[in-house]
This record gives sequence, C-alpha cells and structure tokens, in this order.
Amino acid sequence: MSPARILIVEDDPEISEMIADTLRRRGHIIDVTHSGAEFAQQLNGGDYALVILDRLLPDAEGAELCRSLRQAGDDILVFMITAQDALEDKLEGLEAGADDYLTKPFAFAEMAMRVETLLRRADRTTGTQEEELCIGPLRLDRGRKKVTVDGTPIALTATEFSLLAHLMQHTDRPVDRMELLNAVWGYDFDPETNVVEVYILYLRRKLSQATTDVALRNVRGFGYVLETTDSVLEEQST
Repeated sequence: MSPARILIVEDDPEISEMIADTLRRRGHIIDVTHSGAEFAQQLNGGDYALVILDRLLPDAEGAELCRSLRQAGDDILVFMITAQDALEDKLEGLEAGADDYLTKPFAFAEMAMRVETLLRRADRTTGTQEEELCIGPLRLDRGRKKVTVDGTPIALTATEFSLLAHLMQHTDRPVDRMELLNAVWGYDFDPETNVVEVYILYLRRKLSQATTDVALRNVRGFGYVLETTDSVLEEQST
C-alpha cells in the first residue's frame, strides 16, 4: 500500500519508538510526540492520514482529545491504544470517535495490520464505483468523501462514512452484524467491544439530528437497514 504519514502520541518513549520502528519498516512516514499539548501543535503543522493516540497522557485524556477533534469536524483516522482494557473503557474510546481501539500489551505486528486496515478502508471510500449513493434527501459522495442532507453537510468519521456507505449500498435488505464487521472493519474485530452497536448508535444519532426523512432501523434477529420514513410508515400501516 502507499506510504502514509502517521503521528504517534505516546508518553512511553520505548513503546512509541517500537511502534514507530514497526511502521517505518513498512514504509510509512512517522512523527512522534509525547503529550496532549505537543499533539495539538504537531497536528496543526502536518498533513497526517492517521493518529495513534494513547488513552492516558501526562497532560490530557486521549478520549477527550479525540472527542474534541470530532466536534471540530476533523475526520482524521484515530487509532487509540491504552492499558485500560475494561469494556466500558473501550466503548468510551469508540464513542469519542476513535476508529479502532487496541489494549496493551499488544503484538506490534497486529497493531501494524490494524493500522493499515484503517488506511485501506479510508482509501476505499475514494473509489470510483457507485460514486454517489442516495436515499431520500441523504446523499453520500465517495469521491469527495462528503455526506449531505438536502445539501447540508453531515460531519462523519472515516468509520462512520464506511458504515453508512455499506448500508446505503444494501437498502434492499437488513445487513447483519458479521457482514458489517467484515465490510467496514475488514478483519476479525474483537466482538466483546460491541463496536458495530456503538457505531450504529453513533451514526443513528447524527442522522436523526440531520433529517427525519431517513431512519436507521434495527430489524430484530436480522440486522440493520436504512429506510425512508415514508416506507417505514407504509410498512407499519399494512
């Protein structure tokens, strides 16, 4: 795959250098910083494809830094690492907008594979097939990586964008959890993280704030489907 510029934000020098060495050997361009304050300065000065962000920094909480990025409309890929392995901690990181979450200690080969999976997934959103997807007033433009409702943009992370694109490609049927894991995350993601459910809730919240004309519905026992609210009402009335 093409080299990517990656920023590592990790306060442990040994871990940060091992991550950097692993990714440099795979051809990527790596910068390293060790605090939240340095992170903000470094991010503003570089064109990064992905950030590897430690959850616990000396002067900042990684989930809060990630949440601030998303609230500012920044869709940079965020790969969060942490020693906190409780399910609640993982869910909090994902809900803050992280695209993936890995707990320490971890195998550096797995870390590199998951980073490159995120980068490939982001590349796929710029593909030319089915350049624009539409349902009701909702439009997804793959080439421009843009989602709008009646022309008004919706800010989505790369993961949310990929999830929405897959659902919009399959509005004729419910899409089950395993299909979404394979299509959006691209590998055997730890099912204990409930990552699909978290991102469905995250995406549903953003869609409901933007429009009442499209619903992301849970079809019990079968999966998830995007529908116009008109079709939902017609189904309920029959």
